[in-house]
Amino acid sequence: MHRRQFLGTAALGGLAASLPVSAFAADTAGLPDLAAKAVPIDKAERMARIAKAKELMRANDIGALLIEPGSSLIYFTGVRWSRSERLTAAVLTREGEIAVITPFFEEPSVRESLGVDAEVLTWNEDENPLAAVAAWLGKRGLAKGRIGVEETVRYFAVDGLEKAMPGITVVNGAPVVRGCRMHKSPAEIALMQIASNITIAAYRHTAPRVEAGMSRDEVGAIMAAATAALGGKGGFELILLGEASAYPHGSGKPQMVRDGEVVLMDCGTTVHGYQSDISRTFVFGKASARQRQVWDQMRKGQDVAFAAAKLGTPAGAVDDAVRAYYQGLGWGPGYKLPGTSHRTGHGIGLDGHEPVNLVHGETTKLAPGMCFSNEPGIYIPGEFGIRLEDCFYMTDSGPKWFSEPPPSIDEPFG
Repeated sequence: MHRRQFLGTAALGGLAASLPVSAFAADTAGLPDLAAKAVPIDKAERMARIAKAKELMRANDIGALLIEPGSSLIYFTGVRWSRSERLTAAVLTREGEIAVITPFFEEPSVRESLGVDAEVLTWNEDENPLAAVAAWLGKRGLAKGRIGVEETVRYFAVDGLEKAMPGITVVNGAPVVRGCRMHKSPAEIALMQIASNITIAAYRHTAPRVEAGMSRDEVGAIMAAATAALGGKGGFELILLGEASAYPHGSGKPQMVRDGEVVLMDCGTTVHGYQSDISRTFVFGKASARQRQVWDQMRKGQDVAFAAAKLGTPAGAVDDAVRAYYQGLGWGPGYKLPGTSHRTGHGIGLDGHEPVNLVHGETTKLAPGMCFSNEPGIYIPGEFGIRLEDCFYMTDSGPKWFSEPPPSIDEPFG
């Protein structure tokens, strides 16, 4: 008996649920490593980022910038670290100087991923790390004035900095961090392109292997295994089946693949830290006229968003254009259901979701290097939802796709 026949028989006999999820993820032999030649971000590019941050700090009258572990720390220094109650952080000054503060016993580990020339300041368990930061900044004439903090820095670090440096004013460092990170370089875009290529290839591997009776975990296991075999590092697989597809981030209710019902897959991966985020929706078996109509309308919504994404246009205008189109079809209005209850898209890069968003009211103007998802899904509570998601980036001549949207519900993977 062939595997496809066995799975169908097992599902009918109620045995599919007893199979280990790994059984659905075994046949990845022959998939190429699409990330094998991916070029990681190098020291020269990080130093260029720091030079830009220096210019932005001067333009915004910020003397220095404090950054905790996370994507921004990786972006500027290469240091990959987890946040804990023991502070590890970087400090950048408007003169381009860099210091990393970390517990004494963590210094060797922190240095392993440090990708720029920086002074490493250490503190022992009975010492105050913010006092060390204050002393370092004080020696550089920055004991007074405006000190920026990256917008995800935790309160205890901000509070500790203010107490250690009573002469400073803490300000939001977003004009510096966003001013750098929102505009991706060719090297960053190349990594995001590879990540997108991997996700599309994984979809094409997964789709023919989806069988009636499969659970969302089983479908996700096939996708995850293919993604890993293709060179993706980590990732996510959000699988929504049937009515659950009407809720953008799903439902906790038991779900299985059924004939004539929607399968919505929202998946992505990373290549050297840079992300992909692609959604595909199809019907297992024969699609109804209503499913086809909604799929086609949603697919055109992507085109409306893409056409509206012109250089110099406020990001919110892209969302407005889609919502006006949908309202003309009877969906909404605005964010009401049935219709599109979430923004048209989000920024993407080192984080799967990062500023800025394609959302009503966002005034940031589109510029070269900005990267976004394009996913104006249509959701009908109690029935089904359709979401297609492809990311694009802004070039000097306008938007360009990382992944091409699919042509039809009958060819959902191109």
